[in-house]
This record gives sequence, structure tokens and C-alpha cells, in this order.
Amino acid sequence: MGSTSKEDSGSDAETSSGDIHIDRPLFSEEERVLAYHGSRIYQAKVLKIEYRKKEWRYLVHYLGWSKNWDEWVGKGRLLKDNEENIRLQQDLVNSTGADKTSKFRHAAHTKPKSSAVAKGKKGRDDSSIEKDLPSEKCIKVQIPSILKKQLADDWEFVNQQQKLVKLPRSPNVDDILTKYSEYKSKKDGMVTDSLGEFLKGIRCYFDKALPAMLLYTEERQQFHDSVENDVSPSTVYGAEHLLRLFVKLPELLTHVGIEEDTLTCMQQMFLEFIKFLHKNQSGFFLSAYDGPKIPEDKGKGKDE
Repeated sequence: MGSTSKEDSGSDAETSSGDIHIDRPLFSEEERVLAYHGSRIYQAKVLKIEYRKKEWRYLVHYLGWSKNWDEWVGKGRLLKDNEENIRLQQDLVNSTGADKTSKFRHAAHTKPKSSAVAKGKKGRDDSSIEKDLPSEKCIKVQIPSILKKQLADDWEFVNQQQKLVKLPRSPNVDDILTKYSEYKSKKDGMVTDSLGEFLKGIRCYFDKALPAMLLYTEERQQFHDSVENDVSPSTVYGAEHLLRLFVKLPELLTHVGIEEDTLTCMQQMFLEFIKFLHKNQSGFFLSAYDGPKIPEDKGKGKDE
């Protein structure tokens, strides 16, 4: 688990003007929740709530872990403690050992090296078994400024203009990954096994992460309407949501046991792939969202 950010400890509540509408927090103090940390979901409890920087922030304690891991998080890191989300938690646990055929896919699925981290969720908040977890190397994903603006526009379309991406997207994520493979094959004269596994890993992460942490609140109903049964999100969504994944990847890979040489290789692959997105921005990304307008009673908010 990552360390608590000190700058999150202050309060920037913006209620003084009297004209600012503040939505109610999704979670309450003392509520038991499920919390994302890295690529796992842990049982946690909300200790404190504050409204600052135009959003609710929650101080959470991970049950069974030392209070040194208490941290302030946004609602995008939290889930309600219900049967559906518990099943999601178990699915992520089961997926960790599902595929060890390559370095990147191993990184996407395998358990962390530390036995303390590998145990993951504790069933009880027992101080006698609390442990401090060693920090892991994290991958850095550098996003060009023009794609950062794309992310900002994406947020504004959904949260300010109340517009959604029209689904299904073309090209979708699978199409983009295929185009990248073709591009690398033409450029390098071949497609290496490592590149193939890298692209499989991206697809796997996207399909797993999209419903859990890549959607804004206003997009969830559209997801349930558009992705049914065994349909993979990577065949429905496009570059707009794929780019969100690269923002989350450092967090997702925080506690994956990645060897030094693999880490260097992965960072280079991420860099080249993002350059490819940048180069093809006009063809991959929408300049405006013309999908269904969000009903007014849905309110505003980020991913939940």
C-alpha cells in the first residue's frame, strides 16, 4: 500500500459562499467499505470525511493493517460493502494467479512478492496481526500535455456538459491494440513475443479495470446497457477510456512484484504506446461527445 499524502490532510471545504451546491457524500463516517489499493480490493472503514478541492475525500483505515496505511482517498477508490462488490473483490483475487505465461501478464495477475501483501484482505481488524508492508517499485507512465488536455476535455464532457461517448466506439480498444501491433510489425519487421504479451496485458487490465475504476458515476448505467453477458469492454469502448487506464496503471501496478529489467522494459513499452496514441489522436479520439445526454437527476460526480 502506498504512503499517505500529507497534502491530503488539510481541508479545503468550499461552502463559505452559500451559492455552491455540494452533493452529499457517498459514504459516511464509520461505514465499512471496500477500498482499492493497487490492483487489489481491501476491507476498510471510513474514519473521517472532508469536502475539499470540489470533491468529498475519505480517510480510510484498512482493516487488519497498521494505521500507518490510513490514507485520504477519493470516491473513485471506494466501493459499497455489498454482495456484488465482494464478488468483484474475489474475482480480482482469483485472477491474480490465473496467468503466469509472460512477464507482463504475470505482472497483471500474479500475487505480490511480499507474503504480507499476498495475504491481502484480513477478515478481522485485529491489532495483534497488523503489519507494515514494504514499499514496491512503481511504474511511471508519462502522458504528453496534449493527451492530458484530452483527459481534461473528457472530464468536462461527462461531468460538466453531461454528455456521454456514443457506444460502441470505432475504433474500439481491441482495434487500437491491433493497429499498434501492425504498426510495430511494419516498423520493426516483426512482432516480438514480449509485445504480444504486453498488448494482451493491456487488454486484460482494461477489461478488469473499466467497470471497477475507469467510469464516472454518470457512465455506469450506459455501461450496464452496453456491456452484457460475456461481452468484453475492450470491444465496446475506445481511446477515451483506454487513456484513463494509463492514468490508473501506476496505482494498479504498485504492489505487483516486478523485476528491475521487466520494469524498465514495461516503461519503454508504455512510452512507445502512448506516443502512438498521441500520433493518432485525431483518428482515435472523439473531438466531441454526441452520445446520450445524462438525465439531470443523475447529478454530477466522478467515478465511484
